Amino acid sequence: MGHEAPEIQIFGLWFNLANVLMITVASTIVFLIAFVSTRKLALKPTGMQNVMEWVFDFVKGIIKSNMDWKSGGHFHILGVTLIMYIFVSNMLGLPFSIQINDQLWWKSPTADPVITLTLATMVVGLSHYYGIKQTGIGGYLRGYVKPMWFLLPLKIIEEFANTLTLGLRLFGNIYAGEILLGLLAGSLAAPNGVIGWISAALPTLAWMGFSVFIGAIQAFIFTMLTMVYLAHKVSTDH
Repeated sequence: MGHEAPEIQIFGLWFNLANVLMITVASTIVFLIAFVSTRKLALKPTGMQNVMEWVFDFVKGIIKSNMDWKSGGHFHILGVTLIMYIFVSNMLGLPFSIQINDQLWWKSPTADPVITLTLATMVVGLSHYYGIKQTGIGGYLRGYVKPMWFLLPLKIIEEFANTLTLGLRLFGNIYAGEILLGLLAGSLAAPNGVIGWISAALPTLAWMGFSVFIGAIQAFIFTMLTMVYLAHKVSTDH
């Protein structure tokens, strides 16, 4: 499992080319899914349009379970984008990985902590932005001293803890799954005969199926927590 990341330095900054590649691939796939699903809209949805409408309804339910639709409705597209992007990203490393000269080029983007923590930082940053925008600076600051002012240090620590847990939870689950999948795939290549190959193939297929489930759950959890954090900032009753 030893490999290096393909990196390049531009203007003194280091860029992970594998991350750039996989982010581009994931974004392109999500765009194509959205484009194909909405290219020919019909009153009676079928095929991909039906899937897309189910995703929209599912995310709408997540939002309404955390805040009223009046204050949370404009987060609908954000939620749909997040759940689709994270799910697709989680799936990319399951079928195969590509390693060239000990450099890993193809993997799940969410198996890198830089990407997951960036997503988490974006979500927490948006929660502060919309908290100020929708409740005003006074209402936003009052949220840190309610119900008791001496909880202010804990609430500040909570903001950093939310960012870390949101990003590292997603990274840990996807990275651990790909590590185990790599070990199982390696056992398939070992010359153990037909019986050995079958005994390795069955758990590999089972783990791939379980990884699809884990990837979907992690996309749901990330989107759910995003709406929870936004609700805490924009809802006046929190």
